[in-house]
Amino acid sequence: MKFKVLIIDDEKAIRDIFTLLLAEKGYGTDSASSGEQGLVLARRAAPDVVLLDMNLPDIPGLDVLAGLRRDAPACRIIIITAFGTIRNAVEATKLGAYAYLEKPVDNDELLLLIARALEVRRLEAEVQELKSELHTRYSFTAIVGTSGRMNSIFQTMERMARVDGTVLISGESGTGKELAARAIHYAGPRRDAPFVVVNCGAVPRDLIESEFFGHSKGAFTDARAETTGKFELAQRGTIFLDEIGELPLDAQVKLLRVLGEREIVKVGGTKTIPIDVRVIAATNKVLDDEVRKGNFREDLYFRLAVLSLQLPPLRERREDIPLLCEHFFKKYRAELKKDISAVSPEAMEALLRYPWPGNVRELENVIYEAMVLSDDPVLVEGSLPFRIRTGPTVPAESSAFGTPGDTLRDAAQSAAGNAEKTLIEKALRETNGNRTLAARALGVSRKTLFNKIKALGIRD
Repeated sequence: MKFKVLIIDDEKAIRDIFTLLLAEKGYGTDSASSGEQGLVLARRAAPDVVLLDMNLPDIPGLDVLAGLRRDAPACRIIIITAFGTIRNAVEATKLGAYAYLEKPVDNDELLLLIARALEVRRLEAEVQELKSELHTRYSFTAIVGTSGRMNSIFQTMERMARVDGTVLISGESGTGKELAARAIHYAGPRRDAPFVVVNCGAVPRDLIESEFFGHSKGAFTDARAETTGKFELAQRGTIFLDEIGELPLDAQVKLLRVLGEREIVKVGGTKTIPIDVRVIAATNKVLDDEVRKGNFREDLYFRLAVLSLQLPPLRERREDIPLLCEHFFKKYRAELKKDISAVSPEAMEALLRYPWPGNVRELENVIYEAMVLSDDPVLVEGSLPFRIRTGPTVPAESSAFGTPGDTLRDAAQSAAGNAEKTLIEKALRETNGNRTLAARALGVSRKTLFNKIKALGIRD
């Protein structure tokens, strides 16, 4: 990448010297002899760094600075100033200039300052790219599923993301509760603030309060320095309290107070710290039952369940299994250097009849293991773990496909056929109907694809 530097100075000799110096270092340059011309070039060329003389014939330097900040906000502005205008240069740094140099300019100092400014520019661009990647990775589209249950859940999550209420997500282990929480966070107005995770079941009982709220120096034997708690780290963002059902009763009381008063006090401290945090909690327990048993406070339950989201187990949305397989193939194909993109009918039947007690997380692990063990472009039944091939099966009457009178094999074949049709139609759309490219993307021959298109009644 070739960085661009804009030189705004009314002295031609200085413009020429800077242009030659920067060209030798590989920078692209533009130059302007007035403030107005400089602003036009800045809008047109989007420079990375601007060298701005404060004494221009047409527009005061501070006004040019304001125009650059408005029209090219990403650039770094280095002020070039004579001794008599140092006060203005200091004022310019307060208004957003990166730094200033006094005339006559030392060339080495100038080059070093430009390099530092460009490094800051690069790091900011990298942070923005990472933020964008996070938003994409944890968007609703990152959660795989086209079943009726999942479509309804997506709509609910989108509505929850627009407001700021506390959310309680329930579901068995492995159903994607943290992924759903992240999607709600990154689709909402707090997306650019932190998303902080606390596993309530993994924190030692005597450290929970310190984990939540932090502690002051000397608060207890090992408190050698003041620490910041998770709630304070999540300021203006979201705190995700995973496995909230594991929280002891005494800790539940302290959490209830925070949710009600929106302020915390560090362990051993006296200062009250206001917090602005959205709370999303998750549990694999049925909290209604835990309340009845006396294991969970009813008032805390009502505080958490302002908005409730129930994620279904995989066995209740088995029509999503083929799409999930495709997703995991794409996820691990490069890492494992395996060009696997399809599942044989027999393997798919085994995947569909298995009850998946570990849900989507278990399916991901199974696909990963099968890809490691397979050398074929199509994942066959023999590559699946023994428990998947021979273990318990979902009863036919609980099948999500067909009628209760269908056999499990019929249901599996029907689901596999529907999944094949969906994948083929998607491949044809993405390749504009080019069957050769579609076959290559699906990992089958063109003849096999043609036969599938005909058998499934797919229109180009």
